[in-house]
Amino acid sequence: MSEDAVKVTESIKTVAHVSEFKRFRRVFFGRGLVVFGLIAIVVFILIAIFAEFIAPYDPNEIQAAQTLQPPSSSHLLGTDTLGRDTLSRLIFGSRISLLVGVVSLSLAGIIGTLIGLASAYFGGWIQTILMRFVDALMSFPMILLALVIAALMGGGLVNVMIALGIAFMPGYARLMQGQVLAVKENDYIMAGKSLGAGHLRIMLRHILHNFFPQLVVFFTMSLGMTILTEASLSFLDVGIKAPTAA
Repeated sequence: MSEDAVKVTESIKTVAHVSEFKRFRRVFFGRGLVVFGLIAIVVFILIAIFAEFIAPYDPNEIQAAQTLQPPSSSHLLGTDTLGRDTLSRLIFGSRISLLVGVVSLSLAGIIGTLIGLASAYFGGWIQTILMRFVDALMSFPMILLALVIAALMGGGLVNVMIALGIAFMPGYARLMQGQVLAVKENDYIMAGKSLGAGHLRIMLRHILHNFFPQLVVFFTMSLGMTILTEASLSFLDVGIKAPTAA
């Protein structure tokens, strides 16, 4: 290929890349609801990170003379039964909620994705064993399963994250299994096998790589449910232990 042809090819690739980015930017910022959601998520994350600098009071500071105060200039959201500032506890609780949600779903996503990927790719007895294990977990309501596991482990931050990770794992396993079964016989997979690509390379490079966006979407959709489940477990006294704000 001549030098001029190489330059033309590179120019076409550059223009296509820029055009694709511009199209994405135009579509993304052209949807007001999407932009608002992104801003809300960023603000929530920043509040959780910089809680020490934003919260007006110590979330665990007890003021016996200020119990059950209504919203006022000194306590914007009032106080609880121990006189602690509700706004401060809410701000610090957002950090715990975000940590539990991200860590629990990351654990569920990694384990569930690997189970679904391996079971669908290899099939046979591997699929039977792994999927029967997933079916056994799915036979219990998700919040009940998390409640039982957290109670048996004694509650606490780490145990709650593990319990939620196990409870949400079957969803990732089933999602990944269905995706792999739909493409495992496609031409590009068979071509990779014929060229001598190993199982690990095919699973990670050609299958998981293509379905990573779906996993990200499922992750974001499950984050809110995970936080609500953690709050339910804490309400039942098997979640985050007092006096930690959650």
